[in-house]
Amino acid sequence: MIEMQDVWKEYPNGAKALNGINVHITKGEFVYVVGPSGAGKSTFIKLMYREERPTKGHIFVNGFNIERLKDRKVPLLRRSIGVVFQDFKLLPQLTAYENVAFALEVIGIPKRHIKRRVMDALDWVGLADKAEMLPSQMSGGEQQRIAIARALVNNPAVIIADEPTGNLDPDTSWEIMKLFQRINDRGTTIVMATHNKEIVNTMRKRVIAIEAGQIVRDEEKGLYGYDD
Repeated sequence: MIEMQDVWKEYPNGAKALNGINVHITKGEFVYVVGPSGAGKSTFIKLMYREERPTKGHIFVNGFNIERLKDRKVPLLRRSIGVVFQDFKLLPQLTAYENVAFALEVIGIPKRHIKRRVMDALDWVGLADKAEMLPSQMSGGEQQRIAIARALVNNPAVIIADEPTGNLDPDTSWEIMKLFQRINDRGTTIVMATHNKEIVNTMRKRVIAIEAGQIVRDEEKGLYGYDD
């Protein structure tokens, strides 16, 4: 499903983000990626959906060889991956429906198929009744649910989440995590970078800890392990 073999990432300014990462994530896993700020978590996440390229090493995601993937093939990779961000990244001028539909339009899904798929995704996150609302008319939790619907609408094999509860209050964070658990229960692989100690320690999934660009801990039913 996801495999990294001796992956290194160095930026043009000489900063080394990852140093010889090796990891294997199988279909249906739920994995937390934890570590101090600046440890390399976001780079680790971005490499999976080809937002970044590795300096050295091999990365395979859903059968795609990331470092050899031509730019014109990146949309094919991203059809099998949903990405959820801390700041939602919704288009403010578009309604909830239009934000989710946009994810299908950009990959060329015929219009006759879009409405049903969008409404199914909105229904899955409990917001079918908010389809015509703009992001500014919704709470932060609702906006994140719309972002999750957008990630889900293409029925991806993997959802990658980068601090998805970082801008939410504790109660809303738990609602979002319950939603991710439901998604995982249906067989979708989830890889989530997070600083939320309480959630990691309560839900007890696989934990990959990164420090100074290296994996220092990889545990089934792991704990967060940091004080921040």
